[in-house]
Amino acid sequence: MTDDAAPAPPFSAWEREIAVRYLRARRQEGGVALITVISFSGIAIAVAVLIIVISVMNGFRADLTGMILGFNGHAYVVGGATDPDERAGTLARIRALPHVVQAQAVVESETLAQSQSGAVGADVRGVSLADLKATPLVAGNIKQGSLAGFDQGEDGGDKVLVGARLAESLDLKPGDPITLTAPSGASTALGTLPVQKTYKVAGLFQVGMSEYDQAYIYMPLKQAQLFFGRGDQVDYIEIKLDNADRAPGMKPDIADAAGPGAIVSDWTEKNQAYFTALTVEHNVMALILALLVLIASLNIISALVMLVKNKGRDIAILRTIGARQSSVMRIFVLCGGIIGTAGTLVGVIVGVLFCANIDAIQGFVEWVTGAQVFNAKIYFLSRLPQRIDPLEVALITLFSLVCSFAAALYPAWRASRLDPVEALRYE
Repeated sequence: MTDDAAPAPPFSAWEREIAVRYLRARRQEGGVALITVISFSGIAIAVAVLIIVISVMNGFRADLTGMILGFNGHAYVVGGATDPDERAGTLARIRALPHVVQAQAVVESETLAQSQSGAVGADVRGVSLADLKATPLVAGNIKQGSLAGFDQGEDGGDKVLVGARLAESLDLKPGDPITLTAPSGASTALGTLPVQKTYKVAGLFQVGMSEYDQAYIYMPLKQAQLFFGRGDQVDYIEIKLDNADRAPGMKPDIADAAGPGAIVSDWTEKNQAYFTALTVEHNVMALILALLVLIASLNIISALVMLVKNKGRDIAILRTIGARQSSVMRIFVLCGGIIGTAGTLVGVIVGVLFCANIDAIQGFVEWVTGAQVFNAKIYFLSRLPQRIDPLEVALITLFSLVCSFAAALYPAWRASRLDPVEALRYE
């Protein structure tokens, strides 16, 4: 190899071969295997943790959003449109709007639920049987009992649907009596007295979100109007769309259909603080874990500095036989890139496999430790969710590779500036 020879193309075969040979060298041959393994392991672990945490947070957001929007409405109408004389026409006009899949009148109020085992606060939601059946998240998740007899009988009958965790806290099962106490009732000479009535549990529903499973009771609409003293009034009209993201843009159309005096809101306003907090948490966690990937990639600097020091004689020989400074630099950039690429790929594989088998891993950990790792009462959901976003995985992979190659630049530049005479003087 001479100075007037045609320069080799960047990252040519001989450069790649030397880079691999340096990384495979044993310690007595001037290799730095231990530091290389540490650098590789650090990047792999950091990338895997980043993918796992981001995927779990995406799963939380997707599951919570799906349950919130499946259990509640996407838009709400209150005001004059809920009056008995206007309600039927309002519902018909709203149901005729494009993208509207359900519009129902709802009575909702807090109550005290009692059984022989105790008493807890609960939210009672009064809906018709047809509207309840049109809510698959509830009607499709009845774990015990059924909707048989619901909304049948005088003033809607006396059967209610109870959340599974609420029933568990009161030791209730289908067919058991449950006593409800309304916060306000008829006015008497002694003041306003609470209304109390005993109902029969028709079934238990479990949607998988503890906030709903431990707090809600479904009651026939007519019975709820009677029990809470609403007369023929309802509290609001709940609207569901084929796509919840359309709700903000459809508010003007819904307001026109609801008529004068109607006030329209949507789910983004009702849950704005909650979803904003989720977004901020996701972004901050991604930033913190990305810094861990950056820190792990800095180990490459230590590995290459040691490698350059141990390979000073080899670098000098390469320079004396005609290797250009750029070639030496590319050799050590390749060394760092190989470590980073291998660590990144292993981290991606481990992270994706962990997320794909997260339920089995959770069950195994709980079996080994004998403790509940994921408490639904604290985290709202009954299982640890995950949702792998291919775009985010690609961005994490790209970020890790960029950090790895960037970390290799300075040691590689120092290697290329090594003076062959000084390196060989004491050899």
